[in-house]
Amino acid sequence: MATARTLIIPTALVSAGALLAGCGGGSSGGGAPADDGTIKVTATDTSCEVSKKEAPAGHITFQVTNKGNKVTEFYLYGTGDRIMGEVENIGPALTRKLVVEVPDGGAYTTACKPGMVGDGIRAPFTVTGQANRSVDNNTKLAEATASYKRYVTSQIDALVPKTEEFVNTVKSGNAEAAKAQFPVARTYWERIEPVAESFGDLDPKVDGREDDERKPGEQFTGYHRLEKDLWVDGLKADSGAIADQLLADMKDLQNRVKTVELTPVQLANGAKELLDEVATGKITGEEDRYSHTDLWDFKANVEGSKAAVAALRQVIDEKDKALGPTLDQRFEAVDKLLEGYRAGDGFKLYTALNDADKKKMAEAVDALGEPVSKVSGVVTRT
Repeated sequence: MATARTLIIPTALVSAGALLAGCGGGSSGGGAPADDGTIKVTATDTSCEVSKKEAPAGHITFQVTNKGNKVTEFYLYGTGDRIMGEVENIGPALTRKLVVEVPDGGAYTTACKPGMVGDGIRAPFTVTGQANRSVDNNTKLAEATASYKRYVTSQIDALVPKTEEFVNTVKSGNAEAAKAQFPVARTYWERIEPVAESFGDLDPKVDGREDDERKPGEQFTGYHRLEKDLWVDGLKADSGAIADQLLADMKDLQNRVKTVELTPVQLANGAKELLDEVATGKITGEEDRYSHTDLWDFKANVEGSKAAVAALRQVIDEKDKALGPTLDQRFEAVDKLLEGYRAGDGFKLYTALNDADKKKMAEAVDALGEPVSKVSGVVTRT
């Protein structure tokens, strides 16, 4: 999720995808912060105006309005460009809200990324004082994050052997067998994408697209490089080395998850961002552009989002009794729609879908994204 991508969204899908992208609120400028402490951010193609340069530790809310012509995203970075929070796919004239839990005072950085590329338009941001972590104050939130971490760990523990199977098949030269294993192995990665940014540079290395912006000397690696080799170019002399690196990265991921620290608001934001990415980007077929196995990814993304919300469900039910049943209904609707595109143990190729199918899917994900967008506000409510 943290990797910047250039999106080309078909006109027929723009209205559907925009519903989720705009769910954060109405249009606003970059004047004084709202009475509730919300910090307003006005993004253009050449500027990033943040209404306040500091905030007290705790839950910090940014309201980002895109007044430019390019799709943009907004980040709050900690030391070493650690992503504290992000909001992606903010189309022109749309507003999105980002809630971030920052318990430790210190120096941070805000960034808008017009076109969703590069390091962005950055500015220093200061967090003052200290705040207790929500998981320290609320045992239910602590259990929610612990539960979701167990889920992520279980998915990674399945991801490593499935990736090893795929890698060994690539190295054997059996392209047809590797093609069959490709979407299955990726399923486990796609399920943990709500917190992919927690693993730093592994996200772009493992899941980057060919046209993503890279630093000088960085290669196109990971799943999508092997996807192109298998479906377009044929296996190359270095395909085996690329496959070995993918497996090494997955084993690195398995080690990193042991020490990763998650927050409840990160789970909520990740669940929403993943659905947003599906509705505005992946719905174009840009994710698996060579294999067209996108529906495997869609299913896994929805499952990952559902797992993050499920971990928080006890807190959601306690604070907003109406939200849980709505979430259940909307998740069920998306699941039912996806099941209609089953083919054997997998799914139809994305090229088999027509524009009406894609529009129907975008609308279903949009409808799900609306209640999911409320989860972060509910879990941070005192």
